[in-house]
Parts: sequence; C-alpha cells; structure tokens
Amino acid sequence: MRRRAHRTALTALLLAAGATACLTGCRSGQDDTSSGDTTRPAESTASAASAESASASPSASTPTPTPTEPFTGLTGAQISERALKATTQARSLRMSGTVPDEESGGTIKIDIALDRRGDCAGTMGMNGQGEAELIKTGDTLYLKYDERFLRAQSKGEPQADTEALVSLLAGRWTKMSAGGADAKEMAGFCDLDKLLEDAGDSNDDTPTTVTRGKATTVDGTPAFTLYETDGSERNTVYVATEGKPYLLRFESGSKQEPGALSFTGYDEPVPAESPSGEVLDLDGLDGMST
Repeated sequence: MRRRAHRTALTALLLAAGATACLTGCRSGQDDTSSGDTTRPAESTASAASAESASASPSASTPTPTPTEPFTGLTGAQISERALKATTQARSLRMSGTVPDEESGGTIKIDIALDRRGDCAGTMGMNGQGEAELIKTGDTLYLKYDERFLRAQSKGEPQADTEALVSLLAGRWTKMSAGGADAKEMAGFCDLDKLLEDAGDSNDDTPTTVTRGKATTVDGTPAFTLYETDGSERNTVYVATEGKPYLLRFESGSKQEPGALSFTGYDEPVPAESPSGEVLDLDGLDGMST
C-alpha cells in the first residue's frame, strides 16, 4: 500500500510509542493511528520563506494562495506528502516534547537525538518523577538514572530492594551490551531507520482530511501550518518552508492523547560519546537488572 500523507504528523506518535516502551520497564506500547489523504503529490513548486501570513479556507476546494505564500499551488495533502518524504529521508534528527503514557495515564517528557547508525543521546522522564539519561554508541548502551526516577519505577517493590537499587545506580553511569536481552528494546528505540520506516507505512484506510493553514514560525524557523482532521480530532502540523520541507512540530488535538513534539537537528551529528569516568558494567553483575 502506498504511503499516506497522514503519517507525516503521526511520525511523532510513532516515535513516542517507542519512548513509552523504554520508560515503562520495556512494556509494549503502540498508538492507534489512522491513514491519510490519498491525493498524489504534484511536481515541486514550493517556494522559499514567506513574508506574509494567509488564512486558508477549510472547504474541500484548493485555496488560492497569494503569490508570496509558501507551497503555492499545492493542497494540504500534497504538502504533507512532501514533508513525509523529506523527513523519512533524514540521516539524523532530534525530537523533544511531551506525549501521553497510556498505561500510567501520565506524561512522558523526551529530548532525544538519534541517527541512522543507531546512535542516540538524550533524556527521558515520566510524570515529572525524575529523569534518565541515555547514550547509545556502537554496540554499547549507557544509562544514568537519578534517584527520583529509580524510586518512581520501583514503586510497589520491597523497600529494601528499592534502597539497594538507589544506592547502586542513582547518579551513576551504567553500561550494557545493546544486543542483550535487557537492552534490546531500548536500544531499538535508537534505530532511526526503523522508526522512519514505520512512519512511512500505513495499513489503515480511514480517510483523513489535510488542509492548508498559514505561514508562521516555529522557534524562529519559517514554517507553514497544516491541519489534519480525523473525525472530531484536529492535529496541527508545522512544515519547514526553507530548505527541505521537514516536519518541525506536531501538536495533538486529541483530548485522550494530548501532547506535542518538536523536530530539530536534521542531518546534524548526534552527540553520542561514551561517558568519561567510572561506568558500572551491568552485564558483569549476576542477577542485576535496571
């Protein structure tokens, strides 16, 4: 089945699903997504940055943009398809923001840079209860948890076990083989190839309407707004208008699954370097699991 335009925005939710699995003890987590507009993209006629903002009509007909408006002559679905293509061809990117965790009902905060070599570096936190730092370089996965994170993740465990875990791991870099059973799922989260491949595929034929918005900026970067309407939900997508039409930001319109993610650092080196100083080798500790 051909890739759908709707998947451009839902790249954010797909990536968030991986983060959810990592932060909740490698539990499985998937976001339900629907497919998008089936309109085929036209030949490239996208212009550079916009100096003006122009409102778009939500009607089914293609709006008539001003001469200086970005993506002149393209429908919302065509712009979305171009953003999907550019984003899924990126060699690296950084994503940051908040997404819901379905299992706990809380919120996950992520700030991760990752590339196609499988390297990544960043931080993750859940419900404002501490933070974990993550680095994967080559075949090694490094993790450092703060005390609040360890205590939150150990809730319900015997107090003695929790205290032992905090004493051993809090504020200390650990390492393990990225191919090991304990690290496999989290290390897989650093696989940009797989994440972007998933973002480009869809098996759901539920129609989604993509409409044009207006020219704006996202953290100072010229952008164009798109609205993806699926039933009563309307997600907002921001696409770069300078250079490649990368996805810059996704804002969920769902009350059940609120959240927003920003995408930056496209094709930039990922700062995935092995931590300096003492590092605890978890693979050498019998019976120890993070």
